Amino acid sequence: MEKLKVIISGGGTGGHIFPALSIAGELKKRVPGCDILFVGALGRMEMEKVPAAGYPIIGLPVMGFPRKPGVAMVKFGVMLLRSMIKARRIIREFGPDLAIGVGGYASGPLLRAAVARKIPALIQEQNSWAGVTNQLLAKKAARVCVAYEGMERFFPAGKIVLTGNPVRENLLAPGQNRTQALAHFGLPEGEKVLLITGGSLGARSLNEAVLANLSTIREASWKVIWQTGSLYYGEMINKTAGHLPDNLLIYKFLDRMDLAYLAAGVVVSRAGAGTISELCIAGLPAILVPSPNVAEDHQTRNAMALVEKNAAIMIRDAAIKEELFPMVARLMEDPAERGTLSVNIKKLALPGATAQIVDEALRLIRK
Repeated sequence: MEKLKVIISGGGTGGHIFPALSIAGELKKRVPGCDILFVGALGRMEMEKVPAAGYPIIGLPVMGFPRKPGVAMVKFGVMLLRSMIKARRIIREFGPDLAIGVGGYASGPLLRAAVARKIPALIQEQNSWAGVTNQLLAKKAARVCVAYEGMERFFPAGKIVLTGNPVRENLLAPGQNRTQALAHFGLPEGEKVLLITGGSLGARSLNEAVLANLSTIREASWKVIWQTGSLYYGEMINKTAGHLPDNLLIYKFLDRMDLAYLAAGVVVSRAGAGTISELCIAGLPAILVPSPNVAEDHQTRNAMALVEKNAAIMIRDAAIKEELFPMVARLMEDPAERGTLSVNIKKLALPGATAQIVDEALRLIRK
């Protein structure tokens, strides 16, 4: 067999990029000489994160579907057409044996171009409620790897494999302990810690809830690790200047999220599929605040899949300023409830997702 060539498309947020990098890393372990090309969206964070991880990437001039008709809709159509033309050229010139789509703006044009040339395509659907693009692509894709049961309502049953979502490789690394994690953040052994994260880009409402509750945080008996996200870090630094509580540690981005999870006793986060998969593997009690600004309200559906199993707590975004910190205080002081949530969320973990997805990918190539 000639050198294996694989295209991985998608991105937009860390929730798509980190799983894609995990899949690429597993492919390199299995087939060391394989050639992997990423295709992302110009101007999005994958154009920075993927090269930093050592992989080449080509950007498509694609954008998200506008919520309202108007000039933006015309621009969307033009950019989509340009992206489809460029995607066809990439497929023709690179000549992949397989195309993998992990979600994000670039997946649609790239996978459409791949299946049009009879190249086997694998879709990795992260959410409990599948997006329209993946539902359409699945009709021609060879395999659909999912993270939730009951996805037959969106995809052909014969193409579905329940794998779970890939997570960052260091999250599964052995030999780490909480004392080391606390030391990484300059915290003493035995410290109670709350982790607040809105993801790699950040979440305005989460950040504003922290700002609105600085006095509550200052009086708390626990420490707070606060990831503002890259979009809001400068603003949050300015707004807390001179009155940042001593027990509030502020970060733009947490490069060692594995250590942040180990240090934390409770996590407050959005309900993106990748985040939820990581929380399940870490077995962490979580308060989920679904983003209201996502397609098909899929984060609420993701969160409810846990809430219905008593594996997490959910607060609506609109109520976050008033309800979040009373809920946090209650959970931080209730070890029994934390224990119940931890046990139940751990039951939902699927830690072998990356290996299983690559198993499926290699089967498609060898057919």
